[in-house]
Amino acid sequence: MKVFLASFFLLLFSGSSEGQQVIRVGAKHFNEGYILSEMIAQILEDGGYSIERKFNLGGTAVSFEALRTAAIDVYPEYTGTIAAEILKSKTTMTNQKIQQLVNKEFHLEISKPYGFNNSYALVLSRKSSETFHLKAISDLQNHRDLKIGLSYEFLERNDGWRNLAKFYQLPQHPFALEHGLAYKAILENKIELTDAYSTDGEISKYNFTLLMDDKNILPTYEAVSFYSAKLPDQAKQLLHQLDNQINEDEMQKLNALSLFENKGHYEIAHDFLTQKGLLKNSPQIYEANKISAILSKTWEHIILTMVALLASIIFAVPVGIVIYRSPRFSAATIYAAGLLQTIPSIALLALMIPFAGIGKLPAVIALFLYALLPILRNTVMGLSTVDPALKKTATAIGLNPWQKMKLVELPLAMPMMLTGIRTAAVINVGTATLAAFIGAGGLGEFIVTGLALNNTKIILTGAIPAALLAVVTELIFEGIEGFTIPMHLRQKPL
Repeated sequence: MKVFLASFFLLLFSGSSEGQQVIRVGAKHFNEGYILSEMIAQILEDGGYSIERKFNLGGTAVSFEALRTAAIDVYPEYTGTIAAEILKSKTTMTNQKIQQLVNKEFHLEISKPYGFNNSYALVLSRKSSETFHLKAISDLQNHRDLKIGLSYEFLERNDGWRNLAKFYQLPQHPFALEHGLAYKAILENKIELTDAYSTDGEISKYNFTLLMDDKNILPTYEAVSFYSAKLPDQAKQLLHQLDNQINEDEMQKLNALSLFENKGHYEIAHDFLTQKGLLKNSPQIYEANKISAILSKTWEHIILTMVALLASIIFAVPVGIVIYRSPRFSAATIYAAGLLQTIPSIALLALMIPFAGIGKLPAVIALFLYALLPILRNTVMGLSTVDPALKKTATAIGLNPWQKMKLVELPLAMPMMLTGIRTAAVINVGTATLAAFIGAGGLGEFIVTGLALNNTKIILTGAIPAALLAVVTELIFEGIEGFTIPMHLRQKPL
């Protein structure tokens, strides 16, 4: 157990070598975000800084909250997003005004633009464009039944679908779908239109049509570095090397390299920066060993799951023992624990950021909360269902309450208690994959990256080991039950 806990805290608080300042670089979970964040990371590394990569963060809300609370120091963002989603502006803002407001309100800063505008756009296949005679967004007014699937973020953003639908008076009712799956859905004729980033590599690859924003509603989304005002001046100067270095065509080609030529984000960023002469030391391209990466992420996943489970057991079992004699109090406590289960996993993880930042600590807290209900409920139910006659017999032979609990009630309740712990363990193995959205690592990193790239192989690289972990967990607890519980007390399978 000491080795287990030591490994966790080593992972939780590990840093770089002494004397080097660590800069934490974040990245949203989409292809372009990974590439731009790698450029930021490599430029800073080339300048002598030690970098901690916090990639696969959730959307704007998660990434910005991580920056605002100093869980990360810098990540790439877009001026239109900062204005509409972070500053809540309903009008167009200049970059200078954005700089003034983010510095005044959040003590943050932005760099000059990288040189390209990655605007939101509505996209459809060339065939659908010709069939429905769609060239501009205004044309959508005459096609109420058009099948539209939009990314979750675009549906909810102030500068997204709601704004467009209002100004263009669009009658459609789109449904939500993961952005990385939308292009495939168009190719398979499951939807006819989706939102896109104008620099997406798929647009030129599949010869898709971008609908013209004929009322100029969509704001400008110039890519910039978004960083803490406390970042060292030297680091800020290094970031300015990206100013005006990337145009739209170049960014679209970089995205396509990852999507269609299976090049890694590290390699894509390194090659581009080298060609631009932005790397002085030009470090050797890092190639991760796939087996080593899977084993490392699996171990991270196990640590996250088991530490949270252990904490839940230490907390929930004693609480269950204390409250089971009071039906009203136990019902209220279990009800409160049940409410935690109703909070969507990704929402609970995001709620942890203001209190615990990003990384493994908030993930463990969230997993701990999710594991409480089955352990607490089964502890109370197990003790409550012990035969009353046996309790009376224990009292009759002179056992005090503690002896009765230790020698009679707990042993008889143990099968149901173990079932609750077993259920919590399996739930944690699955839920822990979502911890990747807040930079906690684990097998979810493969799944999130695969979704962003619409790469089934990468998704399975994380999904298969996670499924195997769940099976192994079931087998381990089955063995524990066989070792610790007498045959006549074991619960028979239904």
